[in-house]
Amino acid sequence: MELLKVDQIEKYYGNKSSLTKAIDDISFSVEKGEFVAIMGASGSGKTTLLNCISTIDRVTTGHIYLEGEDVTELKGKELNKFRRDKLGFIFQDFNLLDTLTAYENIALALSIQKCAASEIDAKVKAVAKQLEITEVLNKYPYQMSGGQKQRVASARAIITEPKLVLADEPTGALDSKSSKLLLERFVYLNQEQKATIMMVTHDSFSASYASRVVFIRDGKIFHEIVRGDDNRKAFFNKIIDVMTLLGGDVSDAV
Repeated sequence: MELLKVDQIEKYYGNKSSLTKAIDDISFSVEKGEFVAIMGASGSGKTTLLNCISTIDRVTTGHIYLEGEDVTELKGKELNKFRRDKLGFIFQDFNLLDTLTAYENIALALSIQKCAASEIDAKVKAVAKQLEITEVLNKYPYQMSGGQKQRVASARAIITEPKLVLADEPTGALDSKSSKLLLERFVYLNQEQKATIMMVTHDSFSASYASRVVFIRDGKIFHEIVRGDDNRKAFFNKIIDVMTLLGGDVSDAV
């Protein structure tokens, strides 16, 4: 079942004297329950693509549909409601509120949705158990490791059961052990909780946890590969092969 459809989108920055095309006629779709990674060299347009899908940025031309709804037409309160109810965001720098505990950071997403107070506690504890962060619920961000903060941010993103979780370089600020644990949690959320995840990454190791990888070059889709029955190591090697053609960094190792 198609969840997301990106239809011939283009994105320009600048003015007539200095115009840059960041996205050049991109079209693709994401099925409900997929875990898709978007890869490409720096400046390829992958983050711009994610920003357009997340409505942080507006496309210049083309359309983006989520569950058949044209999100490029949304404005004002409708746009805010769409972001709040249908999207979950995970950023490289966590974006946690320093004055709130992990519990409060996670619960805030439910409070904004006006979830009943009686339901919030059970939901926060359940998602904390899934992401193995129960022991830090009463800690503030400065008391947590980078991996713990990113898992708290992930819990905040998924607790509202969004239609689509968007992750922008989620392992970029983590060490290898924390990255592996976070990615394993992503796989759990995707396979066991049926979360649909789209992750932008420059890291082949991170991308190997996805079920499909879309490669972007110069604002266009260059190639895509599907994991299928491959184990993660075999899929990683295929990703490396494509990244070599892209001229990307192939120094990552399993």
